Amino acid sequence: MFGSSVPTTHHHRSSGVADDIDFEIKGQELQFVEIELDPGESAIAEAGAMVWKDASIGMTTVFGDGSGQQGGGFMGALLGAGKRLITGESLFTTVFTHNGHGKARVAFSAPVPGAIVPLKLSDLGGRLICQKDAFLAAAKGVSLGIAFQKRIMTGLFGGEGFIMQKLEGDGWVFVQFGGMVVERELKHGEVLHVDTGCVAAFTDTVDFDLVQAGGIKSMLFAGEGVFFAQLTGPGKVWIQSLPFSRLAGRIAAVAGGTGPNRGEGSVLGGLGDLIGGNR
Repeated sequence: MFGSSVPTTHHHRSSGVADDIDFEIKGQELQFVEIELDPGESAIAEAGAMVWKDASIGMTTVFGDGSGQQGGGFMGALLGAGKRLITGESLFTTVFTHNGHGKARVAFSAPVPGAIVPLKLSDLGGRLICQKDAFLAAAKGVSLGIAFQKRIMTGLFGGEGFIMQKLEGDGWVFVQFGGMVVERELKHGEVLHVDTGCVAAFTDTVDFDLVQAGGIKSMLFAGEGVFFAQLTGPGKVWIQSLPFSRLAGRIAAVAGGTGPNRGEGSVLGGLGDLIGGNR
């Protein structure tokens, strides 16, 4: 699935609301996705993700993810923009629409070494929970939101819980993960412990919690984080081997920083830095 080329095999428009776009993923460590649009079809993407496009594809900047433009009016667009802002994204999304004849293509690239994973939301129950910076692009009609994991030790997070991205709809989404990506299918009641920064995404049926990694000695001296992410099935889980925060921490250490970031995945923030010896 993550080889040099991933051609599509679907050839018909689905019964849902999202545009049924065609695509091809190219490259290995530094991938990009080419999306092929029919006349009138659109894709949405983060600002700055585009590599190239055919001239017949127009660009429009919208509030939020563009889904509010389909009937929600200004308030719907404003709500979508607010959700994106909370997850650390820009208030704006770029919509790419094919305004010409025949077929046209637009290409988007991931900003870090890793994999671009194509997922059809209709095959995943219509909802995917993922790390905050996972979204790269999607078919028009997919909505971006926020997922509060409120049960998780809310005292550590100022009562706000742990914030992740929520992608909803029935169309294709393209998510970017760092390093190598592994997909695991968890059976009902099956439990998996994952480094907090390595949790890339999971389906809505998976229960997410944090558990302590061990005693105080392992917290201070083992070099691992203070907490594991505990994922309980049923459902699918995607695990990434190189969280961007870990890569950034290594680069900062070599460049004269204070060391690797132990608060990977923005789970612990300052507390992770404190225990990791970065402060």
